[in-house]
Amino acid sequence: MTGAGARAAVEWLASVAPDPGACRWEWERNPRGVALLPAGRRWDVLILPGELGYPTLDVLTRLIDRPGPVLAGFGDARMGFFVPPGTASRWVGTGVRGAGRGTWIVVPHPGRAVVGKVRWLIPPDGSGTLTDATLLELAMHEAAAGGRE
Repeated sequence: MTGAGARAAVEWLASVAPDPGACRWEWERNPRGVALLPAGRRWDVLILPGELGYPTLDVLTRLIDRPGPVLAGFGDARMGFFVPPGTASRWVGTGVRGAGRGTWIVVPHPGRAVVGKVRWLIPPDGSGTLTDATLLELAMHEAAAGGRE
């Protein structure tokens, strides 16, 4: 993603930072290209183990044109799906962790390659599109059921 789309995504993500200007500065000057951002303001993040996350993303992309942003990290062992705020506090699911109000996540710059352990599988587009939690849950169930065949 480059140009206006990347700028819109940067602005959308940085808007949750306590100091959006410092966040943008960090992204531009830090060689790792990451910033620490608070969850729970514009989005929560549901963190799935990679062995469930990748099949879930496959199902999700068959159901809708473009899900919300999705991160991969830690050698692809974990995936983070951006969902509406408040989802993490209501989520009940084995093996799924939630990052909501009061938590912070490492977020790579959406418009450039990142040197590090966290990368975008689906970068934000700046519009605020998030993955519907109910749809994500259905995709998780289908992905888990598909693995048992």
